[in-house]
Amino acid sequence: MVGQVVQIIGSLLILVPFGLSQLGKIRPRSWSYLTFNLAGSAALAADAAASLQWGFLLLEGTWALVSLGGLCARVAAIIKGSTRSLV
Repeated sequence: MVGQVVQIIGSLLILVPFGLSQLGKIRPRSWSYLTFNLAGSAALAADAAASLQWGFLLLEGTWALVSLGGLCARVAAIIKGSTRSLV
């Protein structure tokens, strides 16, 4: 039961920003998109690890790392004082 709740919340944290980006409401490299994707994919990766679903863990773990990389790139751009937008 708890695992299914985690899966639903994690999926929504990924799918809602994806849908909004497809509608042009948010950019795929925005803080909110990347943060929600990181949270959702990390939750799903943790659930996959707990239930020993290795393929799903690979997918969601990679998704989380890519989202984290995007957030790190945004932080690095701010630290460097970059004024160009990250597209």
